[in-house]
Amino acid sequence: MQDDLFDSTTPLTSASPSAPASVIPPTRTKSAAVTAQPQDEAVHALARSLPPTLRLGTSSWTYPGWHGLVWEGEHSDTQLSKQGLAVYAQHPLMRAVSIDRSFYRPLTVSQYERYASQVPDDFRFVVKAPSVVTDALVRSEDGRGRQPNPAFLSPDLARSECVEPALQGLAHKLGALVFQLSPLPLAQLDRMPLLLDRLRTMLLALPALAPLAPDGVVAVEVRDPEWLTPDFAAVLRECGATYCLGLHAKMPPLQQQLPVLRALWPGPLVCRWNLNPVHGPYGYEDAERLYEPYNRLHHPDLPTRVELASVIAGMTRRGQNAFVTISNHAEGSAPLTVRGVAEEVAAAMLATTSR
Repeated sequence: MQDDLFDSTTPLTSASPSAPASVIPPTRTKSAAVTAQPQDEAVHALARSLPPTLRLGTSSWTYPGWHGLVWEGEHSDTQLSKQGLAVYAQHPLMRAVSIDRSFYRPLTVSQYERYASQVPDDFRFVVKAPSVVTDALVRSEDGRGRQPNPAFLSPDLARSECVEPALQGLAHKLGALVFQLSPLPLAQLDRMPLLLDRLRTMLLALPALAPLAPDGVVAVEVRDPEWLTPDFAAVLRECGATYCLGLHAKMPPLQQQLPVLRALWPGPLVCRWNLNPVHGPYGYEDAERLYEPYNRLHHPDLPTRVELASVIAGMTRRGQNAFVTISNHAEGSAPLTVRGVAEEVAAAMLATTSR
Protein backbone atom coordinates (compact mmCIF):
# COMPACT_ATOMS: atom_id res chain seq x y z
CA MET A 1 0.00 0.00 0.00
CA GLN A 2 2.89 2.35 0.76
CA ASP A 3 4.33 2.02 -2.73
CA ASP A 4 0.89 2.55 -4.25
CA LEU A 5 0.25 5.54 -2.02
CA PHE A 6 3.18 7.50 -3.39
CA ASP A 7 3.16 6.14 -6.92
CA SER A 8 3.48 9.09 -9.30
CA THR A 9 2.88 6.93 -12.37
CA THR A 10 -0.90 7.31 -12.09
CA PRO A 11 -1.88 8.93 -15.39
CA LEU A 12 -3.02 12.48 -14.75
CA THR A 13 -4.13 15.09 -17.20
CA SER A 14 -1.78 18.04 -16.79
CA ALA A 15 -3.89 21.15 -16.63
CA SER A 16 -2.76 24.14 -18.56
CA PRO A 17 -1.43 27.03 -16.46
CA SER A 18 -4.38 28.92 -15.04
CA ALA A 19 -3.18 32.19 -16.51
CA PRO A 20 -0.70 32.43 -19.39
CA ALA A 21 2.59 34.11 -18.49
CA SER A 22 1.76 36.96 -20.83
CA VAL A 23 -1.56 37.78 -19.14
CA ILE A 24 -1.49 40.33 -16.32
CA PRO A 25 -4.64 41.22 -14.40
CA PRO A 26 -5.83 44.73 -15.26
CA THR A 27 -4.76 47.61 -13.09
CA ARG A 28 -7.45 48.68 -10.64
CA THR A 29 -8.14 51.92 -8.85
CA LYS A 30 -6.68 52.16 -5.35
CA SER A 31 -9.26 51.96 -2.59
CA ALA A 32 -9.28 52.16 1.19
CA ALA A 33 -11.14 48.93 1.91
CA VAL A 34 -9.81 45.58 0.75
CA THR A 35 -12.51 43.50 -0.93
CA ALA A 36 -12.43 40.03 -2.43
CA GLN A 37 -11.93 39.50 -6.14
CA PRO A 38 -15.04 37.63 -7.38
CA GLN A 39 -14.18 34.12 -8.58
CA ASP A 40 -15.94 32.45 -11.49
CA GLU A 41 -17.99 29.30 -11.13
CA ALA A 42 -15.12 27.16 -12.44
CA VAL A 43 -13.02 28.05 -9.38
CA HIS A 44 -15.91 27.31 -7.01
CA ALA A 45 -16.55 23.99 -8.76
CA LEU A 46 -12.84 23.14 -8.53
CA ALA A 47 -12.86 23.87 -4.80
CA ARG A 48 -15.86 21.57 -4.29
CA SER A 49 -14.08 18.75 -6.12
CA LEU A 50 -11.09 18.74 -3.75
CA PRO A 51 -10.75 16.43 -0.74
CA PRO A 52 -12.08 18.12 2.43
CA THR A 53 -8.91 17.14 4.29
CA LEU A 54 -6.74 19.15 1.86
CA ARG A 55 -5.77 22.64 2.95
CA LEU A 56 -4.07 24.52 0.13
CA GLY A 57 -2.70 28.01 0.55
CA THR A 58 0.20 30.39 0.09
CA SER A 59 3.19 31.65 2.04
CA SER A 60 1.92 34.87 3.61
CA TRP A 61 -0.66 37.11 1.92
CA THR A 62 0.51 40.76 1.88
CA TYR A 63 1.20 41.07 -1.86
CA PRO A 64 -0.29 44.08 -3.70
CA GLY A 65 0.34 42.33 -7.04
CA TRP A 66 -2.43 39.83 -6.31
CA HIS A 67 -5.10 42.34 -7.29
CA GLY A 68 -7.42 40.74 -9.81
CA LEU A 69 -6.46 37.35 -8.39
CA VAL A 70 -7.32 37.51 -4.69
CA TRP A 71 -8.54 41.08 -4.10
CA GLU A 72 -10.10 43.85 -6.09
CA GLY A 73 -8.26 47.09 -6.63
CA GLU A 74 -4.75 48.11 -5.68
CA HIS A 75 -3.69 48.20 -2.05
CA SER A 76 -0.50 48.81 -0.13
CA ASP A 77 1.21 46.01 1.75
CA THR A 78 0.29 47.89 4.95
CA GLN A 79 -3.40 47.71 4.05
CA LEU A 80 -3.09 44.04 3.19
CA SER A 81 -1.27 43.32 6.43
CA LYS A 82 -4.29 44.68 8.32
CA GLN A 83 -7.20 43.62 6.11
CA GLY A 84 -5.86 41.09 3.64
CA LEU A 85 -6.08 37.87 5.62
CA ALA A 86 -9.86 38.01 6.05
CA VAL A 87 -10.25 38.66 2.31
CA TYR A 88 -7.69 36.01 1.36
CA ALA A 89 -9.67 33.44 3.38
CA GLN A 90 -12.76 34.16 1.26
CA HIS A 91 -11.04 32.68 -1.81
CA PRO A 92 -12.57 29.22 -2.32
CA LEU A 93 -9.18 27.52 -2.86
CA MET A 94 -7.36 29.18 0.06
CA ARG A 95 -8.04 27.08 3.15
CA ALA A 96 -4.61 27.56 4.74
CA VAL A 97 -1.78 30.06 4.91
CA SER A 98 1.79 29.94 6.13
CA ILE A 99 2.71 32.54 8.75
CA ASP A 100 6.30 33.22 7.72
CA ARG A 101 7.00 36.32 9.81
CA SER A 102 7.24 34.12 12.90
CA PHE A 103 10.53 32.79 11.50
CA TYR A 104 12.16 36.19 11.93
CA ARG A 105 10.65 37.15 15.28
CA PRO A 106 8.50 35.11 17.68
CA LEU A 107 4.84 36.16 17.79
CA THR A 108 2.67 36.60 20.86
CA VAL A 109 -0.54 34.85 21.84
CA SER A 110 -2.53 38.00 21.08
CA GLN A 111 -1.03 38.26 17.59
CA TYR A 112 -2.03 34.68 16.84
CA GLU A 113 -5.50 35.33 18.27
CA ARG A 114 -5.96 38.26 15.87
CA TYR A 115 -5.07 36.01 12.95
CA ALA A 116 -7.45 33.30 14.10
CA SER A 117 -10.31 35.77 14.48
CA GLN A 118 -10.12 36.74 10.80
CA VAL A 119 -10.64 33.32 9.19
CA PRO A 120 -13.42 30.71 9.00
CA ASP A 121 -13.67 27.83 11.42
CA ASP A 122 -12.24 25.24 9.01
CA PHE A 123 -9.23 27.38 7.99
CA ARG A 124 -5.79 26.18 9.16
CA PHE A 125 -2.49 27.95 9.76
CA VAL A 126 1.01 26.67 9.03
CA VAL A 127 3.41 28.37 11.46
CA LYS A 128 7.17 28.60 11.01
CA ALA A 129 9.20 28.27 14.18
CA PRO A 130 11.58 31.19 14.88
CA SER A 131 15.10 31.05 13.50
CA VAL A 132 16.53 31.52 16.99
CA VAL A 133 15.61 27.85 17.47
CA THR A 134 16.02 26.45 13.96
CA ASP A 135 19.26 28.06 12.70
CA ALA A 136 22.58 26.64 13.84
CA LEU A 137 24.20 30.03 13.22
CA VAL A 138 23.67 33.56 14.47
CA ARG A 139 23.48 35.58 11.28
CA SER A 140 24.15 39.18 10.29
CA GLU A 141 21.54 41.25 8.45
CA ASP A 142 22.90 40.09 5.09
CA GLY A 143 22.33 36.46 6.08
CA ARG A 144 25.95 35.50 6.68
CA GLY A 145 26.64 33.21 9.60
CA ARG A 146 28.69 34.97 12.28
CA GLN A 147 28.97 32.42 15.07
CA PRO A 148 27.36 29.25 16.42
CA ASN A 149 23.87 29.71 17.84
CA PRO A 150 23.78 28.40 21.43
CA ALA A 151 19.96 28.24 21.28
CA PHE A 152 19.87 25.92 18.25
CA LEU A 153 17.23 23.22 18.90
CA SER A 154 16.65 24.55 22.42
CA PRO A 155 13.69 22.66 23.96
CA ASP A 156 12.81 25.55 26.28
CA LEU A 157 12.78 28.20 23.53
CA ALA A 158 10.94 25.93 21.10
CA ARG A 159 8.21 25.49 23.67
CA SER A 160 7.98 29.06 24.99
CA GLU A 161 8.69 31.06 21.81
CA CYS A 162 6.80 28.92 19.29
CA VAL A 163 4.57 26.06 20.35
CA GLU A 164 2.79 27.50 23.38
CA PRO A 165 1.92 30.94 21.88
CA ALA A 166 0.75 29.44 18.57
CA LEU A 167 -1.26 26.73 20.29
CA GLN A 168 -2.95 29.12 22.72
CA GLY A 169 -3.60 31.79 20.11
CA LEU A 170 -4.73 29.67 17.15
CA ALA A 171 -6.26 26.73 19.06
CA HIS A 172 -8.08 24.35 16.68
CA LYS A 173 -7.12 26.50 13.67
CA LEU A 174 -3.48 25.43 14.05
CA GLY A 175 -2.56 23.02 11.28
CA ALA A 176 1.21 22.54 11.27
CA LEU A 177 4.13 23.89 13.27
CA VAL A 178 7.14 23.74 10.97
CA PHE A 179 10.68 23.70 12.30
CA GLN A 180 12.64 24.63 9.17
CA LEU A 181 16.26 23.76 9.92
CA SER A 182 18.46 26.21 8.03
CA PRO A 183 21.51 25.04 6.03
CA LEU A 184 24.14 23.68 8.35
CA PRO A 185 27.89 24.39 8.36
CA LEU A 186 29.96 21.52 7.01
CA ALA A 187 31.35 20.79 10.46
CA GLN A 188 27.83 20.28 11.78
CA LEU A 189 26.84 17.98 8.93
CA ASP A 190 29.71 15.71 9.89
CA ARG A 191 28.10 15.24 13.33
CA MET A 192 24.68 14.06 12.29
CA PRO A 193 24.20 11.53 15.15
CA LEU A 194 24.66 14.36 17.67
CA LEU A 195 22.23 16.59 15.77
CA LEU A 196 19.63 13.82 15.69
CA ASP A 197 19.95 13.43 19.47
CA ARG A 198 19.43 17.18 19.95
CA LEU A 199 16.45 17.12 17.60
CA ARG A 200 14.94 14.18 19.50
CA THR A 201 15.40 15.97 22.83
CA MET A 202 13.67 19.11 21.53
CA LEU A 203 10.75 17.32 19.93
CA LEU A 204 10.07 15.15 22.98
CA ALA A 205 9.95 18.27 25.16
CA LEU A 206 7.16 19.92 23.16
CA PRO A 207 3.63 19.95 24.59
CA ALA A 208 0.97 17.84 22.95
CA LEU A 209 -1.09 19.71 20.36
CA ALA A 210 -4.14 17.47 20.28
CA PRO A 211 -6.15 18.84 23.22
CA LEU A 212 -6.44 22.31 21.65
CA ALA A 213 -5.58 21.57 18.02
CA PRO A 214 -6.91 18.15 16.93
CA ASP A 215 -5.48 18.60 13.42
CA GLY A 216 -2.19 20.03 14.67
CA VAL A 217 1.09 18.37 13.75
CA VAL A 218 4.74 19.19 14.34
CA ALA A 219 6.80 18.94 11.15
CA VAL A 220 10.52 19.26 10.48
CA GLU A 221 11.75 20.75 7.21
CA VAL A 222 15.43 20.63 6.27
CA ARG A 223 17.73 22.38 3.82
CA ASP A 224 20.47 19.73 3.67
CA PRO A 225 19.90 16.36 1.95
CA GLU A 226 22.18 14.73 4.52
CA TRP A 227 19.24 14.69 6.95
CA LEU A 228 17.19 12.34 4.77
CA THR A 229 18.12 9.02 6.34
CA PRO A 230 16.27 6.17 8.07
CA ASP A 231 17.64 7.45 11.39
CA PHE A 232 16.03 10.86 10.80
CA ALA A 233 12.70 9.22 9.99
CA ALA A 234 13.01 7.06 13.12
CA VAL A 235 13.49 10.14 15.31
CA LEU A 236 10.41 11.82 13.83
CA ARG A 237 8.30 8.71 14.31
CA GLU A 238 9.48 8.24 17.89
CA CYS A 239 8.55 11.84 18.72
CA GLY A 240 5.18 11.86 16.96
CA ALA A 241 6.37 14.43 14.42
CA THR A 242 6.37 14.29 10.63
CA TYR A 243 8.56 15.39 7.76
CA CYS A 244 7.75 18.58 5.90
CA LEU A 245 8.19 17.89 2.21
CA GLY A 246 10.39 20.79 1.12
CA LEU A 247 10.30 21.68 -2.58
CA HIS A 248 13.37 23.87 -2.74
CA ALA A 249 16.40 24.19 -4.99
CA LYS A 250 18.71 23.05 -2.18
CA MET A 251 16.84 19.78 -1.79
CA PRO A 252 16.49 16.68 -4.00
CA PRO A 253 13.42 16.40 -6.23
CA LEU A 254 10.12 15.40 -4.67
CA GLN A 255 10.40 11.72 -5.61
CA GLN A 256 13.74 11.40 -3.78
CA GLN A 257 12.21 12.75 -0.56
CA LEU A 258 9.30 10.32 -0.51
CA PRO A 259 11.14 7.48 1.29
CA VAL A 260 11.01 9.56 4.47
CA LEU A 261 7.23 9.95 4.14
CA ARG A 262 6.84 6.23 3.44
CA ALA A 263 8.74 5.46 6.64
CA LEU A 264 6.31 7.67 8.59
CA TRP A 265 3.12 6.27 7.05
CA PRO A 266 0.35 6.53 8.08
CA GLY A 267 0.38 10.21 8.84
CA PRO A 268 -0.50 13.66 7.52
CA LEU A 269 1.19 15.51 4.69
CA VAL A 270 2.91 18.83 5.29
CA CYS A 271 4.48 20.40 2.21
CA ARG A 272 6.01 23.79 1.48
CA TRP A 273 6.81 24.58 -2.17
CA ASN A 274 9.42 27.29 -1.76
CA LEU A 275 11.77 27.97 -4.66
CA ASN A 276 11.95 27.00 -8.32
CA PRO A 277 15.20 25.11 -9.06
CA VAL A 278 15.82 27.40 -12.04
CA HIS A 279 17.14 29.98 -9.56
CA GLY A 280 19.62 27.68 -7.84
CA PRO A 281 19.93 27.02 -4.11
CA TYR A 282 20.49 30.67 -3.17
CA GLY A 283 18.13 32.29 -5.65
CA TYR A 284 15.56 34.12 -3.52
CA GLU A 285 16.85 37.53 -4.55
CA ASP A 286 16.89 36.52 -8.21
CA ALA A 287 13.33 35.20 -7.92
CA GLU A 288 12.14 38.41 -6.30
CA ARG A 289 13.66 40.58 -9.01
CA LEU A 290 12.18 38.47 -11.78
CA TYR A 291 8.78 37.59 -10.30
CA GLU A 292 7.59 40.75 -8.57
CA PRO A 293 4.78 41.84 -8.40
CA TYR A 294 3.82 38.15 -8.41
CA ASN A 295 0.81 38.52 -10.68
CA ARG A 296 1.68 35.99 -13.39
CA LEU A 297 3.41 32.67 -13.96
CA HIS A 298 7.00 32.86 -15.18
CA HIS A 299 8.22 29.27 -14.83
CA PRO A 300 5.27 26.84 -14.67
CA ASP A 301 6.60 23.54 -13.32
CA LEU A 302 4.00 21.08 -14.55
CA PRO A 303 5.92 17.88 -13.60
CA THR A 304 6.17 19.01 -9.98
CA ARG A 305 2.46 19.88 -9.94
CA VAL A 306 1.59 16.39 -11.17
CA GLU A 307 3.90 14.62 -8.71
CA LEU A 308 2.69 16.71 -5.77
CA ALA A 309 -0.94 16.14 -6.75
CA SER A 310 -0.34 12.39 -6.83
CA VAL A 311 1.02 12.45 -3.27
CA ILE A 312 -1.84 14.66 -2.07
CA ALA A 313 -4.45 12.42 -3.67
CA GLY A 314 -2.81 9.26 -2.33
CA MET A 315 -2.74 10.52 1.25
CA THR A 316 -6.10 12.31 1.41
CA ARG A 317 -8.07 9.46 -0.12
CA ARG A 318 -6.83 7.37 2.81
CA GLY A 319 -8.21 9.90 5.26
CA GLN A 320 -5.06 11.86 6.07
CA ASN A 321 -4.85 15.65 6.37
CA ALA A 322 -2.71 17.58 3.89
CA PHE A 323 -1.35 21.07 4.54
CA VAL A 324 0.28 22.44 1.38
CA THR A 325 1.50 26.02 1.12
CA ILE A 326 3.13 27.58 -1.92
CA SER A 327 5.46 30.55 -2.30
CA ASN A 328 5.43 33.17 -5.05
CA HIS A 329 8.98 31.97 -5.73
CA ALA A 330 7.73 28.56 -6.88
CA GLU A 331 6.45 29.65 -10.30
CA GLY A 332 5.97 33.41 -10.06
CA SER A 333 2.48 33.78 -8.57
CA ALA A 334 1.38 31.63 -5.65
CA PRO A 335 -2.40 32.01 -6.23
CA LEU A 336 -2.02 30.79 -9.81
CA THR A 337 0.17 27.88 -8.70
CA VAL A 338 -2.41 26.96 -6.05
CA ARG A 339 -5.04 26.77 -8.77
CA GLY A 340 -2.75 24.70 -10.97
CA VAL A 341 -2.05 22.22 -8.18
CA ALA A 342 -5.76 22.09 -7.33
CA GLU A 343 -6.58 21.21 -10.94
CA GLU A 344 -4.05 18.37 -10.86
CA VAL A 345 -5.42 17.04 -7.57
CA ALA A 346 -8.94 17.08 -8.98
CA ALA A 347 -7.69 15.17 -12.01
CA ALA A 348 -5.91 12.64 -9.79
CA MET A 349 -9.02 12.06 -7.67
CA LEU A 350 -11.17 11.66 -10.78
CA ALA A 351 -8.71 9.17 -12.29
CA THR A 352 -8.90 7.10 -9.10
CA THR A 353 -12.70 7.01 -8.88
CA SER A 354 -13.10 6.17 -12.58
CA ARG A 355 -10.95 3.03 -12.40
